[in-house]
Amino acid sequence: MIGVDLGGTKLLIGVVDEQGVVVKRTVQPTPLGSQEELVAGLEAGIEELMEDAVAALGVALPSTIDQKRGRAVSSVNIPLEGIDFRDLLRTRFRLPTGIENDANAAALAEHRFGAGKGSRHMVMLTLGTGVGGGLILDGRIYRGATGAAAELGHITQRALSPARDIVRIVPALLGVEAGLIGAGLVGFEALEQAS
Repeated sequence: MIGVDLGGTKLLIGVVDEQGVVVKRTVQPTPLGSQEELVAGLEAGIEELMEDAVAALGVALPSTIDQKRGRAVSSVNIPLEGIDFRDLLRTRFRLPTGIENDANAAALAEHRFGAGKGSRHMVMLTLGTGVGGGLILDGRIYRGATGAAAELGHITQRALSPARDIVRIVPALLGVEAGLIGAGLVGFEALEQAS
């Protein structure tokens, strides 16, 4: 399989075997001039590593993904919006193609091959050109209604009061969801118990 990590600064493409080992790879700057330039650069990078044994493509995008349509709805840090990305690559390379939000893909990889292996639930925070998050519940990616459930870098919060530490809110609420903090608590109740 060929796996692609399309980031805000670099485009990382690799041939990956069935055990998850990268056997060949290329790294290049992400073409950011336009959506057309970005897609052309991605296709050229995939073509460079294409070989007969490649059976599928997997692409991680810093984007909100509509999984039903295979569409990159909107993106952060790259010019990619409103494009039927899965069909575009499936048609171009005539291979089964999957697309996923980059932080979700990172969380899934950690869950299957890395630090989260064997765990039932997992939260991952990704730091790169931007901030993202992936959430694994019952061994599956949790995307939520819009495909952006764990995008922790894009949570906005109204100012509460100087006495409240906003940085503690998200971990406290995730702790309630994961059962680490008392069940049935909401908002500031969870925050107070987490303190």
